[in-house]
Amino acid sequence: MEEQVIEKRGKNVDEAIKAALDELGCDIDDVVIEVIEEPTKGILGFMGKKPAVVRVSKREKPGEDVQKVLEELLDRMKLAYRIDKVDVEEDRVRINIAGKDVGLLIGRKGETLNALQFVVGLIHNRNREEKMRIVLDVEDYRKKKEQSLQSLALRLSDKVKNTKKNVVMRPMSSQERRIVHTALQSDPQVTTYSTGDEPNRKVVISLKR
Repeated sequence: MEEQVIEKRGKNVDEAIKAALDELGCDIDDVVIEVIEEPTKGILGFMGKKPAVVRVSKREKPGEDVQKVLEELLDRMKLAYRIDKVDVEEDRVRINIAGKDVGLLIGRKGETLNALQFVVGLIHNRNREEKMRIVLDVEDYRKKKEQSLQSLALRLSDKVKNTKKNVVMRPMSSQERRIVHTALQSDPQVTTYSTGDEPNRKVVISLKR
């Protein structure tokens, strides 16, 4: 994606910066400023006189650059969609997509959504020192699935406590297993661990010894 960068001249640096801000329609806190040339008065105040030159680039707001990558991909797919919500948490950006066509983005067991999420992360994080974890959701599909897994984990932990027997859950993706581990990590009576090989790796819930 192209970054918005412009160069402006002025009698002094402040004037050049103001001209750049007016053209970009930004406040000074929203840009990165580089002074290319300081103004010179020249001989006798006019011969060889040079203006100030600044290069100003628009600073992307957290999550805004990720959203642009996603929108470019979705536009190419010609889907009717809207970006419903963008949440930024330190090194993670979560974006929820809504619209009449977006169910197509989920795919079988969320495989299409996972693939789109991977591609967006790959494009966004390319050549960046600070990587962002991208989480894409479609009409809260992941959120609802996460809540369902959390409820299931709590029910199964109660079963383990009552029967004193381990419970082995169905094969799940690494992301799903992480949700179960996180849901039960603060329970003082049970522990969780993963067993088996991909793609049949499972979570086991057992009593703490």
